[in-house]
Amino acid sequence: MTNRFYYHTAGGLCCTLLVLGLISRAGAQGKPYAGWPNYGNEGGGTRYSPASQIDRRNVGQLKPAWTYRSGALPHDPELDKKAAFEATPILVGGKLFLSTPYDHVIALNPETGAKLWEFDPQLELPYGASEVTSRGVSAWRAPRGKAGQPCALRIFIGTLDARLIALDGATGKPCSDFGSDGEVDLTSGVRLRDPGDYQVTSAPAIFKDLVITGSSMGDNRAVTVERGMVRAFDVRTGTLRWTWDPIASWAYQTTPRTGAGNAWSTISVDAGRDLVFIPTGSASPDYYGGIRKGDNQWANSVVALRASTGEFVWGFQVVHHDLWDYDVASQPTLFAWKDGTPAIAITTKMGRVFVLNRLTGAPLLPVEERPVLKSDIPGEESWPTQPESAISVVPEKLRPEDAWGIKPEERQWCADKIKAARSEGIFTPPSLQGTLVFPSNVGGVNWGSAAYDPQHHLLFMDTNRLPMFVKLIPRAEYDDARKSASDSDRLHGEFARQVGAPYGIFRSSLLSPSGLPCNAPPWGTIAAVDLFSGVKA
Repeated sequence: MTNRFYYHTAGGLCCTLLVLGLISRAGAQGKPYAGWPNYGNEGGGTRYSPASQIDRRNVGQLKPAWTYRSGALPHDPELDKKAAFEATPILVGGKLFLSTPYDHVIALNPETGAKLWEFDPQLELPYGASEVTSRGVSAWRAPRGKAGQPCALRIFIGTLDARLIALDGATGKPCSDFGSDGEVDLTSGVRLRDPGDYQVTSAPAIFKDLVITGSSMGDNRAVTVERGMVRAFDVRTGTLRWTWDPIASWAYQTTPRTGAGNAWSTISVDAGRDLVFIPTGSASPDYYGGIRKGDNQWANSVVALRASTGEFVWGFQVVHHDLWDYDVASQPTLFAWKDGTPAIAITTKMGRVFVLNRLTGAPLLPVEERPVLKSDIPGEESWPTQPESAISVVPEKLRPEDAWGIKPEERQWCADKIKAARSEGIFTPPSLQGTLVFPSNVGGVNWGSAAYDPQHHLLFMDTNRLPMFVKLIPRAEYDDARKSASDSDRLHGEFARQVGAPYGIFRSSLLSPSGLPCNAPPWGTIAAVDLFSGVKA
């Protein structure tokens, strides 16, 4: 439902932006910038640039041309612990635009790093806000005839307090004709439960005269949480043009009524075919599905919608009846397959990559439904099969003999922990004894998404290999379990009530006493796969 599990032992916030020397000199010589108009460069999220000035021969000669310090911290001590700089700047109209963890929008001169303007949204965040990050902004440009008018270049940001704001790219001032004084309240109609847990953390999508956004939600608070609606607004007026709810066909028949299935990651756009591709998360709550029986369509999916109307075109579910927090966390990648077929690659937290026909959702590389383990929790009806793709880029099982530690006693400690948990490979259901989830909800390919090289048809992915321990706690035992938790569990893990379900949860990264993962390194890799054949490079 949301972005990630927090590692409280992780390092500090990176709030420095570097632009490298050869790029700066290209601008100084009057050569045009290649540009980076969207979060993933193209609307289809390839993160590919044909710029050729920097190559293997000179990359070692690069030196920082300038550094810009955003000054994003400090803000609030408790919120700052969650803050993470995750933005990808965009380069539009000769300006570099970026956002900070607290949704300040900043415009820079790309040659010098000089600040041109900064906008402060004056966030109203409660103490318990789920996320403190922003992955970037989006840009819309008016037709050429209106280029000199105010807000001819509009910069959009979705905020942590659930507003959609339009700014003048020239000045940073709100576009007064958009919504109410430059902003739209996104909490309207979503069945808001907890202010601070309904947010926007990813850059909105732009299609013609529409700005399209999903939402981020705090995990495992309750069964009845906010609706995971995707909405399109008029870029000029802020008028709502269409709404799509991923789980509306069944969620409102449950008691209590489930929510989420939201699109917290980045939406991809195929403007020429009037399509947007929505990556959705799990229905609420993540780790118990006894109330939301069935496969929970279209949670944990990529869904193609008609961009102009929001009409459903097709959907592909990567996980049925999710019990592992396996949201589709990364932006779908749009590319042309080997015979020219419009294609889409879906990267997942499981490390599985699905390659589909972009127009129909039919697999281009094999996908098989395979039997998986059954839940032993009373009332839970886990789905009997899960889709298996032809491509997998991370390990899917962790055994006691795979345990790792810097000392023999730590290795044995980890082996004992793995042995004591239910650990039977990917899709092992949550349990009362505790289940090892590997790949975990922070495994595989997450919000950083993938990059595609069309010349060599290679997909590049930053992958995580981190196990998670998940334990269901009966409602009557939950408060005592939380009070009696060890300092280590409090530091590395989290408790969540899942109100409305018969179980709360405890989940924690599986770390040795020295604070290192219990599986052997590498804990993260760069993987490359040929999307035409499915073979790892």
